[in-house]
Amino acid sequence: MKHTYKTIIYALTFFSATVIGISSAFAQKTVITGTVRDAVTKETLPYVSIFFNDTRLGTQSDLDGNFKISTNEDYNKLKFNYVGYDVLYKTIMVGQTQKLDVLLKSNAQSLNEVTIIAGKKVRYSNKNNPAVELIRQVIENKDKNQPKAYETVQYKEYEKMLFSMSNVSEKFKSKRIFRNYQFLFQEQDSTKIGGKNLLPIYIQEKLADQYLSFSPDKSKTVVLAEKQVEFDNRFIDNQGMKAYFDRMYQNINIYDNNISVMSNDFLSPIANSAPTFYKFFITDTVKSEAGNIIELSFTPRTKGDMLFEGKIYITMDGNYAVQKANFGVNKHINLNFVRGMEIALDFEKNTDSRYYLSKSNLIADFGISKNKGIGFTGERSVSYDQYKTNVEIPDTVFSGKKLEVLAGATKRSDTFWSQNRLDSIPAQQLKIYSNIDTLQKLPSFRRTVKLVTFALAGYWDFGPYEVGPTNTFYSFNNVEGFRLRIGGRTTPALSKRFYFENYAAYGFKDEKWKFFLSGTYSLNNKSIYKFPQNYIRASFQRDTKIPGQELQFVQEDNFLLSFKRGVNDMLLYNDFYRLDYVKEFENRFSYTVGFKKWAQTPAGGLIYTNAATNTDITRLNTTELSVGLRYAKNEKFYQGKIYRTPIIDRYPIYNLRYTAGIKGFFGGEYNYHNIMASVDKRFYLSQLGFSDVRVEGGYIIGKLPFPLLAVHRANQTYAYQLNSYNLMNFLEFVSDRYAAINIDHNFNGFFLNKIPLLNKLKLREIVSFKAIYGGLRDENNPEKTNDGVYKMPTYENGLQRTYSLSKEPYMEGSVGLGNIFKVLRVDLVKRFNYLDNPEVSEWGIRARVKLDF
Repeated sequence: MKHTYKTIIYALTFFSATVIGISSAFAQKTVITGTVRDAVTKETLPYVSIFFNDTRLGTQSDLDGNFKISTNEDYNKLKFNYVGYDVLYKTIMVGQTQKLDVLLKSNAQSLNEVTIIAGKKVRYSNKNNPAVELIRQVIENKDKNQPKAYETVQYKEYEKMLFSMSNVSEKFKSKRIFRNYQFLFQEQDSTKIGGKNLLPIYIQEKLADQYLSFSPDKSKTVVLAEKQVEFDNRFIDNQGMKAYFDRMYQNINIYDNNISVMSNDFLSPIANSAPTFYKFFITDTVKSEAGNIIELSFTPRTKGDMLFEGKIYITMDGNYAVQKANFGVNKHINLNFVRGMEIALDFEKNTDSRYYLSKSNLIADFGISKNKGIGFTGERSVSYDQYKTNVEIPDTVFSGKKLEVLAGATKRSDTFWSQNRLDSIPAQQLKIYSNIDTLQKLPSFRRTVKLVTFALAGYWDFGPYEVGPTNTFYSFNNVEGFRLRIGGRTTPALSKRFYFENYAAYGFKDEKWKFFLSGTYSLNNKSIYKFPQNYIRASFQRDTKIPGQELQFVQEDNFLLSFKRGVNDMLLYNDFYRLDYVKEFENRFSYTVGFKKWAQTPAGGLIYTNAATNTDITRLNTTELSVGLRYAKNEKFYQGKIYRTPIIDRYPIYNLRYTAGIKGFFGGEYNYHNIMASVDKRFYLSQLGFSDVRVEGGYIIGKLPFPLLAVHRANQTYAYQLNSYNLMNFLEFVSDRYAAINIDHNFNGFFLNKIPLLNKLKLREIVSFKAIYGGLRDENNPEKTNDGVYKMPTYENGLQRTYSLSKEPYMEGSVGLGNIFKVLRVDLVKRFNYLDNPEVSEWGIRARVKLDF
């Protein structure tokens, strides 16, 4: 399973106690629903402003004039306000659920910018629509209203990020388990997103100078000060958590065609293609010191799509710039766990009468249930000041790293922060720093964290040593039978320089012990699981492996992968002696240098037979030296307890590996050269979703038996593997040269969102295509020669089991549904060719657990 949602759960470790009994949310005292119409034409009115009494607690009617509003307070009136209509007050019954049919009367006043059409409802159209004409003017003038319109831009930036448990009921707050934690709870304005009671658990702040040059393009960020809540690093990776939140809450530029929020790309309301996907309405004209401002409301044409809804305010001074924006998402959007989202952007006039972003605020409330129960609220606000344009910036500013953190930036005093913040911060939010420090000293909290870490990561912490992972304790296969395993690894509590990992396993059918032992020395005095890595590791492993099985993020003896389809009796007993050096750089370039001595023994239905002598080979020995290069621009990742998980972004990842086999060196039997290269990239296609694409190729030089060739990644489990061929059998194809492409496209519900009733399930369409083309040179093909090669494996009935790809590329594709119950992806997979090979399936159903927003 991917760790997308797991990251948030880690940030809420002390919240784990809620599994003992999650309370429901506050019961709403007063709930009013209804429809707003024109009193004469009975036409429904969209975007009518609706408030309780004279408060700012309110909502808007939707595109069809419908609304719903609720409160816990004793308000007895609703105020309805709409441009061109008289203000209407309606008396409501406190503490009851009721439905209103609201009729607004025209006040016979009109604005030049607004055309009111009475009579029969007119179908929405872009043609002859003044709102669409206005948004086209905004789009046409986008370039001159962005920072890139200048030669240089520099400004100061202050960022605050706050995360809290939300919608906490008084009943839940009063539970005995929270008796010692009352100092954590805070109250907020009940009209704000997330509810009245909050339990803040994380805050971070950053103050930086930003420098931008657009001729040529250069940028530099100088971090002057930063601070964040620090959790116990034995359980939570503070830097990884920060990187993940930064990915979810990125800077918002409304002038970009696509805006990244919650790891999804949303089409901007002023994107070039916005009139195709949005409906626009001129809803007000506002007079200000800057002149007339047009209020433009917008909503998705299809409510489930990754689109915003809200209002933008456009200047009418000839710049057609955005002066302010307030928007969120439709309640029917195909977005998981998001109860509500609000984005507010404020712009200020520059000295040249153009506007720059002065403040942005993004707040989102998450929860398992859309409306009830405890949730999680995240808020990111950014303030900008000292905005300067076309001021010459010395080249020395851009020298060195693009991101520079000044010495002492993480140790600024409270006085420094109070004098330099660009925005005010409530005293109760500042208490979060000390509150979390106090919380982590409580024994009950530490016990809770330990239990949650064990449940989520599968390791039980004993201080200097932790036991796990639990999902490998038991598994089975046809050769080993029932298999038990126990192991663990040391932690930084033992040493920040030395790390050890080990396990022992026993198969009750083959009656053999397997074990692993490794020792690692950190060369930069950091945990070997932290970026940037710089360590040397020596290890020995005696264990089994299925040829051609490559798993993503899970151990091969994971219990759930014990269930396999078809004939699955081929296994290798392996002895690995390894020595590896890993070095990562801040620019995300890394290299590895390795030595491996490998002895492999076939088992079960796998037999190595010398093609020349027709004798069985019981042991194959090789010795390898390897160099691997990797570059992943701007890569960020979250460090879990078992592995480090990259946070997928739009930047490509390049891999290049060279391996040399050396005959006679530590018993190696063959000389060979193996070169492999790959590129992975995610392509965001706006409303059409995104594609994950992998292109890969390899070439092996040398005269070799098939076990040393490229054994293509197969999958005989019922789990859908992204980078394996899901209807290919283990060891079905081998090559000494190959090229492959893998395309996995997620439409994010683009089509299903438009089908009535079905759209309520919020399913997401997925299609994939995989192809690999390769072959064997005559010197490595046992059908062409018997000198120095092994016979290809066969089944018990004598049918051939392993083939080359010399005829045509192997191809398979799938169509699937994702987001089933928000966690499951199911694919119908079709194999397109090589259907005459024995024991193959043309069709198959595969499933994958995938938790996403």
